[in-house]
Amino acid sequence: MQRAIALVDCNNFYVSCERLFQPGLEGRPVVVLSNNDGCVVSRSQEVKDLGVKMAVPWFRMRDLARQHNIVALSSNYSLYADISNRVMSLLSRFSPGQEVYSIDESFLELTGIAVDHTGYARQMRLTVMQHVGIPVCVGIASSKTLSKLANHVAKKNPRYAGVCDFNGMTEAELNGLLARIDVGEVWGVGRRSADRLRDRDIRSALDLKRAAAKHIRSGFSVVFERIVAELNGVSCLELDQVAPAKQQIICSRSFGTPTSRLADLEQAVIAYTTRAAEKLRQQRSLCGGIQAYIRTNPHREQDAQHQSSMLMPLPEPSDDTRLLCRAALHGLRSIYRTGHAYQKAGIMLTGIIPAAARPQTLFDDVPSREKSEALMRTLDRINRSMGSGTIRLLGEGTGKPWAMRRQNVSNRYTTEWDELAVCKAHP
Repeated sequence: MQRAIALVDCNNFYVSCERLFQPGLEGRPVVVLSNNDGCVVSRSQEVKDLGVKMAVPWFRMRDLARQHNIVALSSNYSLYADISNRVMSLLSRFSPGQEVYSIDESFLELTGIAVDHTGYARQMRLTVMQHVGIPVCVGIASSKTLSKLANHVAKKNPRYAGVCDFNGMTEAELNGLLARIDVGEVWGVGRRSADRLRDRDIRSALDLKRAAAKHIRSGFSVVFERIVAELNGVSCLELDQVAPAKQQIICSRSFGTPTSRLADLEQAVIAYTTRAAEKLRQQRSLCGGIQAYIRTNPHREQDAQHQSSMLMPLPEPSDDTRLLCRAALHGLRSIYRTGHAYQKAGIMLTGIIPAAARPQTLFDDVPSREKSEALMRTLDRINRSMGSGTIRLLGEGTGKPWAMRRQNVSNRYTTEWDELAVCKAHP
């Protein structure tokens, strides 16, 4: 039986999320910007048609934006994450095997599902559009690498109407498509590797498919040997249906406005530690240490420069937000220097282990630990049901003058009661 793996990818995901609640943006050129409204991280098709590339700094395209009335929106990650969860949950109904690869991509195992896979994929697209309102494209093939390329064809070639099934093609048809795809589009081939491949006259996906595997392995790595095998329909990459627990959790942001005040840095570090601790508990883990980090803006050479970090080991592994914040603040106060305009702060949780593997000692304070676990469960439950940050540590503050700049952020329509969309009926 030929294997069948589908890759479902949301089209222009951040822009599509914004258009859900702002239908006036349909048909208009729209970009979504990165933290502090720095670079373009999502583009509508209208913007792509203008030749705007990903990661272009916003300040460099202001003239183009005025000329073509491009709408620029700040990133709204709360909205995007919630819409993503809805899409992925809906897609899980189509297959018992699902790997959520990114916020806007999901692999589905279709092997053994006795239906016409092209029609099944069209049903996926229709269901997601009807239930969530997000347009998606589907690529189907016998390996994950090929399904990525099939999705690429589904997006770029209108004749496929958003669904491309490589398994339903003849070898000649498939090779004809691969010959027109640049080798840099192959999953796992980075920009530098693509340049090296072109130096060897391997310019297309078909060229890489036909390359001698042993020569690719000797010239690159075993990873590239697997890519060649996958391009030839040999599935080497299984679906990861359970995301592996992270071995490090990092939370950091650049500030919208640099700050010299220790109090501002403390608020930021508490906010970042709180979010990291939530992620730690979500994966049912504990950490053995926390590192605090601060830095000034290295591009402002006229300013006094300082960057430093400190790792604080914990007496015992923990997921308690209060204990982690206490340790992070101790590290921050040790590395802080007056007279510097800090642009960024962050924390990193290290020494992460499964909560079930907590080491036992004769001096364990079991009652205190049980109280801590109950408090954290209650805190997470309230924040999940009532909105992130409903209950938080007082030290996080409310004003957040250090927060990243988001001048054109939309409402969190699906996760905040105060920002729900409002419908008005006219008589």
